[in-house]
Amino acid sequence: MPNAKIAGIGFYVPEKVVTNFDLMKVMDTSDEWIRERSGIIERRYAKKHEETPTTMAAAATKVAAERAGIEVEEIDFIIFATLSPDYYFPGCGVLLQRELGITKTEIGALDIRNQCSGFIYALSVADQFIKAGVYKNILVVGSEMHSMGLDFSTRGRAITALFGDGAGAVIVQPTEDADKGILTTHLHSDGTHAEQLAMISPGSHGGKHLPDVDFGFPSADELGEIFVYDKLIENKSAYPQMDGQLVFKKAVTKFPEVIMEALTKTGLKKEDIDMLIPHQANLRIAQFVQKTLGLPDEKVFNNIMKYGNTTAASIPIALCEAWEGGKVKDGDLVCLAAFGSGFTWGSVLIRW
Repeated sequence: MPNAKIAGIGFYVPEKVVTNFDLMKVMDTSDEWIRERSGIIERRYAKKHEETPTTMAAAATKVAAERAGIEVEEIDFIIFATLSPDYYFPGCGVLLQRELGITKTEIGALDIRNQCSGFIYALSVADQFIKAGVYKNILVVGSEMHSMGLDFSTRGRAITALFGDGAGAVIVQPTEDADKGILTTHLHSDGTHAEQLAMISPGSHGGKHLPDVDFGFPSADELGEIFVYDKLIENKSAYPQMDGQLVFKKAVTKFPEVIMEALTKTGLKKEDIDMLIPHQANLRIAQFVQKTLGLPDEKVFNNIMKYGNTTAASIPIALCEAWEGGKVKDGDLVCLAAFGSGFTWGSVLIRW
């Protein structure tokens, strides 16, 4: 049975840089306040009506495919992770297929909606397909365009300051080298506190998580107008919502647990890790996890300072930057780990 290896990797971030000082122009916040709580200095925003999660994913894919030594036409399956799709439906997988010009082969496209842990989940699926001998060139993408769905008022500052846009992609291929590639993957979830990190609407919850409203019997058009323009905005359900303290508490517990689970499964120790790339949700979380595991600075890669939280895209972007900077080398033991909305979390251990 072959192992799955990352044969090529690429990323794309938009040109527009938005600093903390830029946010200060539209909301009551400060550079010091944002840095102290998250470590973020700046983030990237895509060009409105020109760039989308799909176009950014395509740009990252082309780099990854070239580095893998293949043409995009050789991709035989697509796994697309995002929480900010171009459309409510269809998913971005088929849109990316079209954007890459590979519709003639009619390959399968799968969409993953696991938010911050989306790339980990997607990579795990690719790993199983490769080991089963089903596909040979799987494209795994994480791409996000948060800037189109954030609350840029003072009310939304605690969340809006955290997020940015970008995309990362990898080509996953089989390898007969038993000592290389993805060694193990571990996935978990607990939906108990699902609404504590969520965007409730649009959805089919029938107003379950909104205050009771007596609409009477208006026309369909009137109902749509009342629901969308009044209730969703008024109750903030159309914007991301987060209980930051709860998320922090859960994350700093589950991150180390799932990392140690991967090491235990493979008979390795935390000292064997050459590079840990955590999901870039908050620099304070990453630093807490680093301290818990006792890893030195040179064994943990963070770039949230430059890009903010790009959810499903954060790990492939960080992995690509670490590799490009020579911090991930042949034979290195690389650990990827994420925790986020759902709650869902997971880890992937790779011998590069």
